[in-house]
Amino acid sequence: MTAQVIRALLLALLSIVVALPVGHFYAPWAGWVVFCGGLGLQMLFHFRNFARLDRWSRAPVVDSSLEGEGAWDGIFGRLYRHEKDLRAQIARRDAEIAMLIAAGQALTDGVVLLDNQNQILFCNTTAEMQLGLVVKTDRGQPVVNLVRQPEFVAYLTDEDFSRPLTLRSDRNEDRVLSIYVIPYAGDRRLMQIKDVTQTDRLDRMRRDFVANVSHELRTPLTVLAGFLETLQEIEVDREEQARYLAMMSEQSLRMQSIVQDLLTLSSIESAPPPDNEPVDMVNMIDKLRRDAEALSAGRHTVVVETDGQGDLRGSEPELVSAFANLVSNAVRYTPPGGTIRISWRASSQGAEFAVQDTGIGIDPKHIPRLTERFYRVDRGRSRDAGGTGLGLAIVKHSLSRHQAQLDIKSTPGLGSRFAARFPASRVAGI
Repeated sequence: MTAQVIRALLLALLSIVVALPVGHFYAPWAGWVVFCGGLGLQMLFHFRNFARLDRWSRAPVVDSSLEGEGAWDGIFGRLYRHEKDLRAQIARRDAEIAMLIAAGQALTDGVVLLDNQNQILFCNTTAEMQLGLVVKTDRGQPVVNLVRQPEFVAYLTDEDFSRPLTLRSDRNEDRVLSIYVIPYAGDRRLMQIKDVTQTDRLDRMRRDFVANVSHELRTPLTVLAGFLETLQEIEVDREEQARYLAMMSEQSLRMQSIVQDLLTLSSIESAPPPDNEPVDMVNMIDKLRRDAEALSAGRHTVVVETDGQGDLRGSEPELVSAFANLVSNAVRYTPPGGTIRISWRASSQGAEFAVQDTGIGIDPKHIPRLTERFYRVDRGRSRDAGGTGLGLAIVKHSLSRHQAQLDIKSTPGLGSRFAARFPASRVAGI
């Protein structure tokens, strides 16, 4: 500003220098006219640039044509550079905000930002799906107006966020959510939503497994303890003693079978990936047929069907265990006179091992849970048939380690078909 003041004073001094001779030699009024004209021109020059500045300030843009004259050129230049720098800063800030929003949208956990009134400021796509929100229309709405489950409302109202809230979604009862509320930025809150459905399912399966193991072992142990107590305290004849010992032996074998199946299942789950060696399916199918006939003891018709000469790649003991379980189940649950059909088909597109029976069949509602440990459609019938409740769990784990799928089709009263389908990568010899 110092240079501009000096420039203005010099122009005023120049007007005085010109006006004095005119007023002295011509007429005083003429001198005053020259002096005022000089000041007017100077004022007009500044007013013109000031008007341009006023127009620009109403709609500031980064315009390289924004130029002034004289001292105004420096002012306009600084304004241009300042506006350019400011817009660059805004662009960088917008880019950073966009990156943060994109990162929030990419999270697999739900995120909802709330103000001090629990009104929605932002939520990502995951939270929209988990809670049924729509950020475009729900922004600014209290979240308790949209998620009205009493336990959720009470959790936000009590404001005790030391523990997360476990919430079973009312939109999908199979989905379990864990909700954390974290205060931030003074009076705002960040709500983090984790989908813990799988963890909850595993915990439930673990609890059921422990309970089922305890239940399955308690019965034979009770029988053994009861007979031992009877034999120790009561004199019984040899025939009765032999009957007791036979029942004790039966229960001991049952416990042994349960423990053996548990060990088999545990070894499969903890074993390294299966081998990729070819398994001779002709010999395996023949062995399975002989085992089925031995278990049936002539009560059933056992039929073998093969299509294709391909073999499987994998662990022979695991595959034998899986297939033998399917065959033995078919024999156990098929009344005398029924038919057990063992089939093997292999091609360049994949392979299928299937066991079909004409047995009692299974209600469709039970099929999704058949491969759970100790799950039984009819506990009494399963025990009478000699099953441990772990056979299909062993089948499922053995097949999954060979990238195979177990397909179950059944009609009550007509029979069942269990098919293990293998991908082409597991077929050898074609």
